[in-house]
Amino acid sequence: MNEQQELISALQTIPWFQELTPDLFDKLASISGLVSYEAGQELFREGDREAHLYIVLEGRVAIEMYVPGKGRMRIYTAEPLDVVGWSSVTPVVRQRTASARAVLPSMLVKIDALKLLKMCSEDHDLGYVVMKRMTNVVASRLLTTRLQMLDMFAHPGGNEVSNA
Repeated sequence: MNEQQELISALQTIPWFQELTPDLFDKLASISGLVSYEAGQELFREGDREAHLYIVLEGRVAIEMYVPGKGRMRIYTAEPLDVVGWSSVTPVVRQRTASARAVLPSMLVKIDALKLLKMCSEDHDLGYVVMKRMTNVVASRLLTTRLQMLDMFAHPGGNEVSNA
């Protein structure tokens, strides 16, 4: 199987791509690729302006933030089908809000966020599907953060942010 066929097969396993028309699916595939990371390898760092969105296919990716006085702390662990780097597709904030590092050897879909935003502006059907999914990702991460904050307030002496 060649690299393009492998990418198409991988994209077809992602539920939210299954509702795209064949034309929109092909457009999305044209700005996507497969990438592998070894355990411990960084995808990106907090504050970076790299413009890619990732979807975990295999492995795990730690989402980490720098906490003054404590260093980098894991705030979320992305599992298969989780989106990583969602801030790259927000209209204004294209700066990474956290760092990402592979915890296990991982295979991800890497999507060019700037091209995706352009495609979403040009095709509102695609834009609706993508932004609906991104809204769900953001809402889920906000809920996770809220629960972690409640846990920290309930246990103020704890040294670690809970691992989601």
